[in-house]
Amino acid sequence: MKKKINFQLIGISIIAIIVTLLLTLTIFYDLYKKQVQDDLRTTCRVLKSANIFREDNTDGFHFDIKELRVTWIARDGTVLYDNDVDANTMENHAKRPEVISAFQNGYGEEIRKSATMNKSTFYYAMRLSDGSVLRVAKEEGNLWSIVSSVVPIIALVIIVMMILCIILAQILTRSIIRPIEEMTLNIDDYSIAPAYKELGPFVHMIRAQHADILKGAKMRQDFTANVSHELKTPLTAISGYAELMENNMVAPDEISTFSAKIRQNAERLLSLINDIIRLSELDNVEEKNLFETFDLNELARQCVENLKMYAHKHDVAIVCIGVPTSVNANKDMISELLENLCNNAIRYNNKNGNVVVEVGAREGHAYLQVRDTGIGIPKEHQERVFERFYRVDKSRSKQTGGTGLGLAIVKHIVAIHNAELTLNSEVGKGTEITVVF
Repeated sequence: MKKKINFQLIGISIIAIIVTLLLTLTIFYDLYKKQVQDDLRTTCRVLKSANIFREDNTDGFHFDIKELRVTWIARDGTVLYDNDVDANTMENHAKRPEVISAFQNGYGEEIRKSATMNKSTFYYAMRLSDGSVLRVAKEEGNLWSIVSSVVPIIALVIIVMMILCIILAQILTRSIIRPIEEMTLNIDDYSIAPAYKELGPFVHMIRAQHADILKGAKMRQDFTANVSHELKTPLTAISGYAELMENNMVAPDEISTFSAKIRQNAERLLSLINDIIRLSELDNVEEKNLFETFDLNELARQCVENLKMYAHKHDVAIVCIGVPTSVNANKDMISELLENLCNNAIRYNNKNGNVVVEVGAREGHAYLQVRDTGIGIPKEHQERVFERFYRVDKSRSKQTGGTGLGLAIVKHIVAIHNAELTLNSEVGKGTEITVVF
């Protein structure tokens, strides 16, 4: 970034120097031309007022001025006198632009450039009282000849200015970049405000992203630690029971009990692995190309019907109420969401408790609500129950076979559908979770 800004500043400076130099030379040359023309006009007027250019005085004067050429032209264009060349050898000047203008308007100006001599000749012609024309001329360098004569000075000036521009560009670049670098080094210090107000939104976004990255890293670290612990527990139990059976340290009548323990822990281990894989899959979902329109009420009724046996096993009654409600979503994910919410409502319910699944629409938005008459969730835990492996009552979760990932999966599915999830719960009275699409 520093190099880019530096090069851009130097480039702009060089362009500015060159353009300024060219404009200055152009203006200077225009002023120079005007001055030469003014000098020629003054000289011509002085010569005219001297009244020496008369028909009876063609041989009575001579000008020995090397810087100035004087030409006297008759009304027919014949050259009567020239202080530089023999007038008899000169061609007719009637068709010269400055002479034509002098005959017509009383005066005429012209600049003719010589490509071979790299010079320009300035002409000024004035009509005399007898109708003849007096012309004075001066040979001067053109713009490029002037430039070429001062090339060393111009080159020196450009080099000095470029060196100054490079030094100033580096100083300016450092002054621009320094606040950004300081902000980068102190990205976590929210007391440091951006040096430039234009950086405010950018810094706010970077800090938010930085905080999200740190939070994500902490979550991954915690998740890894939790996964290791959660997987270790059933594996340790399976290994212990299997070792006892292998060494014939279990009575024949207890083998079935030990086998049941091994199976229960294996099932818990399998549930954990399946939920972890599912969370990983949901983390990578980016597109909604599997969305379809279906009846949410019908899907909820199917889910409730499938879980009635599981609810009966826990002495819980489960029902579904609602009306046909269309929703555009991923049907498999919504089915999974329903199953997780209903499983939790049954698992953490009281004996002879109830679970109600309600489907409907409010203000044009489809909603799904699962409420139970279970143990409830204390307020201090309500914000964290959707975190991975977070359990309010760890002992009960393990007894009921919970993995601690069900609500985390629910949260992911809700996020994928841009839905809104709310939780209302009171200890001893039950929990109500609502998803609005």
